Amino acid sequence: MGDIFESAGETLLYGLVGFAVMAVAFVALDLVTPGRLDRVVWRDRNRGGAIVLGSQMLGVGWVVMRAVGSSESEDGLGWGLVSTGVYGLVGVALMILVFVVIGWLAPGRMGAVAFEDRDGQAHPAAWVHGATYLGTALMVGAALS
Repeated sequence: MGDIFESAGETLLYGLVGFAVMAVAFVALDLVTPGRLDRVVWRDRNRGGAIVLGSQMLGVGWVVMRAVGSSESEDGLGWGLVSTGVYGLVGVALMILVFVVIGWLAPGRMGAVAFEDRDGQAHPAAWVHGATYLGTALMVGAALS
């Protein structure tokens, strides 16, 4: 019975590390996109912003999941938590880098075009930016195997 409580505690700790990485990812994306991301998505109901943010969160979740899986080692829980956080933050840094590069190459300031909703439709660039997050996450996840 003690094992289940120990495992639950470890799960909680890994979850907190994952949450922290997701929070950093949200702030990082907010810094490189136009407007306040929380307002753009929740108040303005911007579909492009929601696509980009949702894709980022899925990508970060994937990277953290792979980081947790690869952190199982004989070095103990503490090292597993640290390595999960580090790998997660590396994934976030790479995703933001890709987002910024695509923003520089595409028209508009830092992905601003992706946040242009017209006639109730998200700009196609939102899907491209979202796909870059997921693609980058898959590459980082594969590197963790």
